[in-house]
Amino acid sequence: MKKPLFTGTATAMTAPYDESGIDYSAMARLIDRQLEHGIRTLVINGTTGEAATLTEEERSSLLRFSVNRCGNNAAVIAGIGGNNTSDAIRSALTAADAGADGVLLTTPYYNKANSEGLRRHFWETAEASPLPLIIYNVPGRTSVACSPELYRELAQHPNINGVKEASGNISLISRTRRLCGDALNIWSGNDDQTLPALSLGAKGVISVASNVVPDRMNAMCRAFFRDRPEEARRIHEELSELFEQLFSEVNPIPVKTALHLMGLAPLYFRLPLAGMSSKNKSALLGCLRRLGLADKDK
Repeated sequence: MKKPLFTGTATAMTAPYDESGIDYSAMARLIDRQLEHGIRTLVINGTTGEAATLTEEERSSLLRFSVNRCGNNAAVIAGIGGNNTSDAIRSALTAADAGADGVLLTTPYYNKANSEGLRRHFWETAEASPLPLIIYNVPGRTSVACSPELYRELAQHPNINGVKEASGNISLISRTRRLCGDALNIWSGNDDQTLPALSLGAKGVISVASNVVPDRMNAMCRAFFRDRPEEARRIHEELSELFEQLFSEVNPIPVKTALHLMGLAPLYFRLPLAGMSSKNKSALLGCLRRLGLADKDK
């Protein structure tokens, strides 16, 4: 059995910035808000943090800032990736030097590696990494996917702690649990599938929605683990519209827009990302108002 890096909700943090660069004052406020609402694990430089549009220097600086801001109050997992293994290893070493507690490694994009290439990519990065590694299976972003059979092989590495499963395939989670058991921890990578994933043995979620509702995502996981399934289901249903709205356009466009509408962060995107359509933004605002998260006069 591998002790999971975390249980419950980890927030995949956004990265607030404007034309001049990262807004560290806004980042501090966002981190503090997470801690105040009981979140004890943050993911920095992931998909939601727009790592692909940040420079290497910005990613390193943002990670160090977040580690220092959290102190002993929360664990920090660094998103790493790219499309070659040597870069992934270098990023893992950089994350360790910055004080991170673990790394989240995506399947390599564009190359479309076969199963053996994927196995070696994760295995060799885990061998070189001073930090425990979470696999990030997100085929919608990378065009390659991990199979349960591949997970069974990778679960044998002591430094591979688990997988953020964002394929959207609940059957894959079920089969992975059957093949790997407690040798590989599983976290949901999709907010709307967190509750069913928990029922199949997942340890929690790496969440986009918890940027907006950290207290409620935390409460849903806590209710499930405390054997209060009806309470967990009720919270899931309350948040189901938000889950939909936060993916009405490609992540992180809606979640950054939501934080801006809530008065928590600036709204700025680097190309090729751009702002939401007026129709989708209006629907998102209506959802936030119904949840009591945005003023009626916004």
